[in-house]
Amino acid sequence: MTERMDWRRLLSTRRLGKPLEGNTPSPQPRTEFARDYDRIVFSSAFRRLQDKTQVFPLAKSDYVRTRLTHSLEVASVGRSLGMLAAEVVQQQEPEVGGVVIPQDVGTLVAAACLAHDIGNPPFGHAGEDAIREWFSGWEGLAGLREAERADLLRFEGNAQGFRTLCVLQNPGQPGGMQLTCAMLGAMAKYPRASVVAPRQKTGAGGRKFGFFQSEAGLFAQVAETLGLLPRCGEGQAWCRHPLAFLVEAADDICYHVIDIEDGFKAGVLDFAQLSNLHQPFIEPRHLQRARQFREDSQRAAYYRSVTIDRVIRQVIEVFRKHYATLLDGSFDSSLLELIDQAGDFAAFKDLALDKVYYARPVVEIKVCGFEVIAGLLTAILGAIEETAQGVPGSRSRTLLHLMPASAGDPADLSPYQRALVATDFVAGMTDSYAVELYQRIRGISLP
Repeated sequence: MTERMDWRRLLSTRRLGKPLEGNTPSPQPRTEFARDYDRIVFSSAFRRLQDKTQVFPLAKSDYVRTRLTHSLEVASVGRSLGMLAAEVVQQQEPEVGGVVIPQDVGTLVAAACLAHDIGNPPFGHAGEDAIREWFSGWEGLAGLREAERADLLRFEGNAQGFRTLCVLQNPGQPGGMQLTCAMLGAMAKYPRASVVAPRQKTGAGGRKFGFFQSEAGLFAQVAETLGLLPRCGEGQAWCRHPLAFLVEAADDICYHVIDIEDGFKAGVLDFAQLSNLHQPFIEPRHLQRARQFREDSQRAAYYRSVTIDRVIRQVIEVFRKHYATLLDGSFDSSLLELIDQAGDFAAFKDLALDKVYYARPVVEIKVCGFEVIAGLLTAILGAIEETAQGVPGSRSRTLLHLMPASAGDPADLSPYQRALVATDFVAGMTDSYAVELYQRIRGISLP
């Protein structure tokens, strides 16, 4: 019989880093997954997302999204997906109905969605590219193990997110924020290390990596607790938690549909372009309702809600159709690629790539972001290395004073750990703070 994952383990409320005897249930009606959600909302790392790039870096308008508003919207979509998916589970496996409760699963997926971008550096994906590029020329790479080099050369916001939740927030406490294993597993869209066998890099779950070598042991604990199925090969890699497919879908739904809306609000797309994308999802009754709105911005928001609702329901039908293979680990595609209107939905991303992501204001500031992050890493890691060698200058001492005391004494850290301390500091910055600190380091006067 084919091995399969079990919802009784997949929804484990055991908290990472907490001894079993310390995992006492929370008083009702506040569930363990609601506690996860609240812990994330009140964390400093989540709060900093308010000034991190979604599409338009350092936007002067308050109409476009930041990583914070994006994460909240993804959580809203994820909650709907989780509740509907739980109903599918109850229909397929009535015997686990007491464990798989729609409201609980919805909260769990929403919490994972809240945290999905919490490790992203300043300037969005351009920030990740800038960190990778800088480390490609770092002379310290030669002394690292292969997997440690790969962690830096392929730096991933997803892996930084796991590190943020499980180490950097509440440093010194085992498991960091001590979130439930179920939430951490659902958040892990890429449950593998940076160096694995070629066949462990395939499919939606193998495209990227989701934890650094420094947290490999912690992730293995999560996978063991949840009963995630290992992927065949020599490296550390597991099949996705079934709910991770929903987190991915919620993120992609918001990216595709809402980035287009932001492009319209920012003036790089006109309303006709936006409207044409929504038409395949809009029925006559929706058009009639839309005519009642006075402004195109209101119509855009209405079309967005209609399209997202329709896509959510198509995603759940794909979840239902592939339910068995989601549990035995053989399904490893994006749910959105298999919805009935996959082609119509992909048109959102195509237009965004053509008109939004490479709009002149976006590209100009992203280029500046490369310079800012490179300058910060040069200064910060230089200061760490000087201190480790016992010869810190006044600037190095000043820079280290800005960093969290929990980073530790550089002299006690390996070169890999020093590099992680530097990336922790830079990745945790907001866009504005990164620019300000860079200007201060370079002696450039602020405007």
